Amino acid sequence: MIEFKNVSVTYPGGVQALNNVNLSIESGEFVVIVGLSGAGKSTLLRTLNRLIEPTAGDVWFDGRNVTAASPKELRQIRTEIGMIFQNFNLVERSSVFRNVMTGRVGHLATWRSLLGIFPKCDKEIVFDSLARVDILEEAFVRADHLSDEQKQRVGIARALAQEPKVILADEPVASLDSPTSHIVMKDLMRINQELEMTTIVNLQLFDLALEYADRIIGLRNGELVFDGSAHSCTEDTFEMIYGRPITADDMR
Repeated sequence: MIEFKNVSVTYPGGVQALNNVNLSIESGEFVVIVGLSGAGKSTLLRTLNRLIEPTAGDVWFDGRNVTAASPKELRQIRTEIGMIFQNFNLVERSSVFRNVMTGRVGHLATWRSLLGIFPKCDKEIVFDSLARVDILEEAFVRADHLSDEQKQRVGIARALAQEPKVILADEPVASLDSPTSHIVMKDLMRINQELEMTTIVNLQLFDLALEYADRIIGLRNGELVFDGSAHSCTEDTFEMIYGRPITADDMR
C-alpha cells in the first residue's frame, strides 16, 4: 500500500533528515516508527502526504506516485490520509463537533464549509467518529474546555471523519502522561483492528512500541536501522536504534 523508494530529505543548511530510506508497508498493518528526537521520524511520515518534499527518491501510496502527483492528484491523496498531531491542532474556541467536521472539508463543497451548512450524512460520520473514541457526549463543548486526553481523542475522531485509507499519528502521546498515553494508544490499536485501517505511529518511547505495534521501524540519524516485529526486538535492537544500552527507566 505504501512504499518509500530511496527516499532522502536534506533541509536547507545541509542537514540530512533522511538518507536513502527503502520501506514497504502493507494494508492494515499497525506500524510504530521509533527513534530519538531528530532521527527523521516526523520527516518520514510527512513525506507520505508531501507536507515535506523528498530531496531524492519516490513515495508511493495506493498505486500512485505521491512525489510526482499534480496539485489536483495530491489533494485527492491527502483526503485519503488522516493525520493526528502531537499538539492536537484544534481550533480551541470552536466546538468539538466543528473541529471534527474539518475532517470532512475535502469531501464538501466550499460554500458549505464557509457557511457551516453540513449534509446529514456528514454529520452522521462526525458523530460516529466521536462515538468510536468515546467522546460523543462532548460534541458541543468548546475544545478549550477539554483535558489533553480528550483533545487527542478529538484529533483521532477528526482523522477518522475523513474516512481515510491510512492514519498517520505524529508523536500522538508526547504531550500526555503515561496512563493517558496508554489510553490513546489503545484507541489507535482498536481502530486499526476494528476497521483494518493502516496505522503508522511515531514514538520516542520504546516500551509503548513493544506493547502496541505489530511491526517496529527503527530510525537513527535519518537511516533505517531496524525493521521487524515487536516480538523480535531485543536489548541489542534498542542499542541499535538509540545508540546506548537499555535501562530500567526505558521500560516504564
